[in-house]
Order: sequence, then structure tokens, then C-alpha cells
Amino acid sequence: MLLIRSLVFLLLQVVLTPVFAILALFTFPFAPLTRYHLISSYARTMVWLVRMICGIRYEVRGAENIPQHPCIVLSKHQSAWETLALQFIFPAQAWVLKRELLWIPFFGWGLAMTSPIAINRSDRKGAMRQLLEQGKHRLEQGFCVVIFPEGTRIPYGQRGKYKMGGALLAANTGVPVVPVAHNAGRLWGRKAFTKKPGLVTVSIGKPIITQGRKADEINAEVEAWIENEIQQLTH
Repeated sequence: MLLIRSLVFLLLQVVLTPVFAILALFTFPFAPLTRYHLISSYARTMVWLVRMICGIRYEVRGAENIPQHPCIVLSKHQSAWETLALQFIFPAQAWVLKRELLWIPFFGWGLAMTSPIAINRSDRKGAMRQLLEQGKHRLEQGFCVVIFPEGTRIPYGQRGKYKMGGALLAANTGVPVVPVAHNAGRLWGRKAFTKKPGLVTVSIGKPIITQGRKADEINAEVEAWIENEIQQLTH
């Protein structure tokens, strides 16, 4: 049944993604925040479908820690699930992602309409400069900026190296950082076809003050909180 349910979800995703992507293209005349709110309905739809078909439910702890103004969200990255769910757990957001994602037919076209910060990973200096410049601009536009500090999906139970980009953006702008831990990889694994039923817990930490602090200090605090919280979620 797990395989059948996972297949049904995949087929619906394949059918619905081009539809949402084409509709997303028609949002081009609207303001960036308006475009985002319209397009993010895709994420709500996918999370609803994976709950109804595959049985993946979720709960959010610490929702009261979400600021009412733009912030920088640094989150654990284990699964495709959080790339969808964070879109409606937090206010409007711009994602830092690899530019190759925008080249994917249909999906990438819709994604491009959400004002992402699409970096070239092979050009590290250029990518960092772009992150700092566009990240500041997105915050000024009213977006939160979402970054996965480990850079890629890390298998459940493992830990990657926390990169400095998000902390540098925070140090340069003085915008608070909100750390996020979750255990989505336990049910929807990295590159896994089968999706297991169960409860994903998303834990949102208190905003970390960044004004007047160095990037490495901010990064260390974020890493310590997320990894400690991950341990709590595994028990």
C-alpha cells in the first residue's frame, strides 16, 4: 500500500505541477508579494495531498516565535516536504536555491515567479555577493529569506556542514534569524520514492538577535540550536 499511495501522489503531482506552473506565469503583472501568495497555493495543495494520500501529518511547535516582520529563516533540510510546508508556515518568503532548478520545465517556470535568489554554486564568490545583495533587497521588499545552511538535503539522522551565507546576510542586515528543526526526513526521505505515514514535527526557535554580532557567532548559535532540537525530536 505504501508503494501504491506514493505512486498515486506522484501521478497527481506530475499532472498538477504543469497546471499550477502555467497559471503562475499569468501572475507576472502583479507585485512580487501578490505573486508569491497566489503561487504558494501549489505548496498548500501538495502538503494536503500528501496528508490525504500518504498519511503525512504535521504539527508546528513555537509558531509564536515567528516575527511579524521580515526575518531570515535557517532551516534543517532533509526532505522535499519542508520546501513545501515552510511556504505557508512562515509569511511570504524568498528562497535561496541553485539556479538549475529554474531550468526544470513547468516547475522551474513557476518557481521563477516567486522572486527566488537563484545562485550559481560553481561561482562561490559571485553566489555570496548575489546572496548579500539580493537578500537585502528581498528583505526590504517584505519577504523573509529562507536558507538551508547545510546547502543540500541531509539524510535523516545525519549532520552536514553549516555554511556561512545566511549568517553573513544576517550580520550585514541586522535582521533576526529564526532557526527551524524538523524530522520530515523520517517519513519522506532524501530522494525516496516511498512516503511513510506519520507525524512531522516542525520546531521553530526564538528569533536570534544579530545586530552587532559576527557571522561565525551567529552561525554557531543557529547550528547548536537546530542540532540540539533535532535530538529532542528523535526521542
